[in-house]
Amino acid sequence: MSDSPAAPLPDARTRILDAAEAIIRARGVAGLTLEAAAREAGVSKGGLLYHFASKEALLAGLLNRMAGHVEEAFRQVLEAQPEGRGRTTRAILAWTFDHPEAVCQQHERAAAVFLAAFHHDPALLDPVREVIGRIRARQREDGLPTGVAQAVMAACDGLFMASLFGMYALEEAERRAIRTALERLLEPSP
Repeated sequence: MSDSPAAPLPDARTRILDAAEAIIRARGVAGLTLEAAAREAGVSKGGLLYHFASKEALLAGLLNRMAGHVEEAFRQVLEAQPEGRGRTTRAILAWTFDHPEAVCQQHERAAAVFLAAFHHDPALLDPVREVIGRIRARQREDGLPTGVAQAVMAACDGLFMASLFGMYALEEAERRAIRTALERLLEPSP
């Protein structure tokens, strides 16, 4: 018998969202049905319907939750950056280059769901677009020359997409060189 208490089970809503995410990652949005999500979550279909009245409501709930995770993860990275010029853009670099493998896997899981949801209904991504829009708005206040912050973000997004789609893998020396080149963009002009 263990001396430590068992961790409480997540609530039904969380289990349903976790199940929906797992189904989408495994079989795509087409494989997501209310019945499958209820079965995977260990709830009745009525229990699922109490939280999500339709497949679209379930997808919207999942994307809203993911948008919240993205925003919270970025907030944490941003707060770790020192105040001053380029803070938001430095956070984007840290977000891209400094995450442990477990965080990268979370981002890739989320991105796979984003892509599947986009294929089903592009409007489902509006909560994520709003988060990215807030990050971009912060970048416009970074005090960097026009285009610098956007170039860094575009490069980081490109690296993320290359990884997500398995287009190419960077060697560690290449990752360091890319980061150094992007950091140079943030240095004040002479």
